[in-house]
Amino acid sequence: MDTAAQERIVRPARNILGSLRLPGDKSISHRYGMLAAFAEGTSRFANFSTGADCASTLRCMEALGASVRKLDDGRVEVTGVGGQVMPSSEPLDCGNSGSTMRMISGLLAPQQGTFTLIGDASLSRRPMERVRKPLAEMGAKITLTEGHAPVTIEGAALRAIDYTTPVPSAQVKTCVMLAGLQTEGTTTVREAVRTRDHSELALRAFGAELTRTIDSVSIKGPQTLHAIDATVPGDISSAAFFLCAASLFPGSSLVLDSLGLNPTRATLLDVLTALGAQISVLNLEEKNAELVGTVQVSAPAEGLRSTTINGALAAQLIDELPVLAAIGPYTSGGIRIRDAKELRVKESDRIALVAKNLRAMGAEVEEFEDGLDVPGGQTLHGATIDSGGDHRIAMAFSVAALRAEGETVIQGAESAAISFPEFFDLLEHVAER
Repeated sequence: MDTAAQERIVRPARNILGSLRLPGDKSISHRYGMLAAFAEGTSRFANFSTGADCASTLRCMEALGASVRKLDDGRVEVTGVGGQVMPSSEPLDCGNSGSTMRMISGLLAPQQGTFTLIGDASLSRRPMERVRKPLAEMGAKITLTEGHAPVTIEGAALRAIDYTTPVPSAQVKTCVMLAGLQTEGTTTVREAVRTRDHSELALRAFGAELTRTIDSVSIKGPQTLHAIDATVPGDISSAAFFLCAASLFPGSSLVLDSLGLNPTRATLLDVLTALGAQISVLNLEEKNAELVGTVQVSAPAEGLRSTTINGALAAQLIDELPVLAAIGPYTSGGIRIRDAKELRVKESDRIALVAKNLRAMGAEVEEFEDGLDVPGGQTLHGATIDSGGDHRIAMAFSVAALRAEGETVIQGAESAAISFPEFFDLLEHVAER
């Protein structure tokens, strides 16, 4: 795909067939890149995420003194700063990446110097008070602009805290842990809903010691990180679009190799199974404490059933909810989503955009402050889709378009490059027409 293009036409498919190996997990790549750049020594990563967001993390860490190289074999090599960053004379540009901005804030707060974090228009609308508050409790001096970026950090020695996150957020948890890594004493983060644990696993892989319970993680500081060599598993959030696509076509068969199957991320497989999709997990193994396996999926002959996603499940599936809602009309009984208000403060208001685009395709949908009701048994037609510059909206409605009648035009299709530049090419590869 020419990423300069603003539109992409998606034609209906007859089936989804084939096998894919997906680019590296975005969440893991962010953390590996950031920790490697902060650690002692040189780390090397195969299958590092190709998305623009993870490139933003690497550029920020380069500006702070780390060395980043792309090797001839495709691996990314990162030489770290040994725990002491070099203050940048220019603002650190986080692009569209909330992960970069929120997590790096915790890394920088205990460092010496003043740091300014900026982002694009979308990131500059996203809430940053959620990281300022715990860091301020630790003694950091963080200045926001009406609760948003630009973020100015005046580095200083911090104190350990015991903090309960008011909103389930792996980014906030990571922010506090990275500050705690450099702070005398034991810092604890507590969660009412367990969020993805890539940071805990990555910190251990880089040599840090931490303690976990069902609802908390504690890290004693200061500690030193050491370089690793690793292969990043395929991104299950990217896989979600292909898994959902294959679930729409009876007779489909799709194999996804070397996919990350972290239990805090693999809930989607349980939801698709509940909807009636036939899913098998093969060759499961552990690499740097992350579970990796091969997933095979095919659609039920009788079509997908219905489901409700709410409570802790909504928090665990927050990235996958747009595509699940987008295929809701093709289920027999529909999909009901609640307790997902966080979708309104992502790269776009994802609840509003999902509702708008489903209606554009002829679907009935009811919008709520914290979710959606998408009735099943509906027939969709091709339409012009407003992605709002949001990668997950663009990709979710590319999947919905595969079962629609007529062609669908995805406006802002280039936004897919934020997380998954290869998306449209790979979708064409497995779509049978």
